Amino acid sequence: MLDTAPPGFAEAAPFDLDAWPIILADHTLSTGRHVVLGDIDGPHRLWVRDPLKGSALAYVIVRDDAVDLRHAAAQRLDRRLAGAPPMRLPPGFAPTPFQRRRLGMLLDILDAVLGRERTGITTHEIARRHVYPAMNIGRGNEWKSSAERRRTQRLIDEALALMNGGYRALLRG
Repeated sequence: MLDTAPPGFAEAAPFDLDAWPIILADHTLSTGRHVVLGDIDGPHRLWVRDPLKGSALAYVIVRDDAVDLRHAAAQRLDRRLAGAPPMRLPPGFAPTPFQRRRLGMLLDILDAVLGRERTGITTHEIARRHVYPAMNIGRGNEWKSSAERRRTQRLIDEALALMNGGYRALLRG
């Protein structure tokens, strides 16, 4: 998060967001400006709280469970602003390929579950389409007592939990 630097810090290094070469997203909300800056070593996600026009900016790092990750993110941006070459992302900044596939599957499951009223999709169909697409899973009693059904239900529960606030743990890395 960036905000107006306290009085007496006018000599803080200037930073013009609009001069960044690649701006992937830029939205101004009631809470401030939310910007995603593109960079070869991965995007920088910034929340710029209503700074005074032309004032020096300061990093604001919230002291919570993710303080180390927030500090690393601020250091990473500061390095790039100083002209340092790109570097690998520290752990926690981006999901691994396995995590990315799993999160994609959970999003597909969530879409299917939330669309149940419209489509009438069953847990069996969710399993067949999203969890076990290359496998022939049984029907009837075979399905009701299967490990595949239990796993599918756990994944549905996990997708709903992520939607209902569990995603915050992902953001902490």
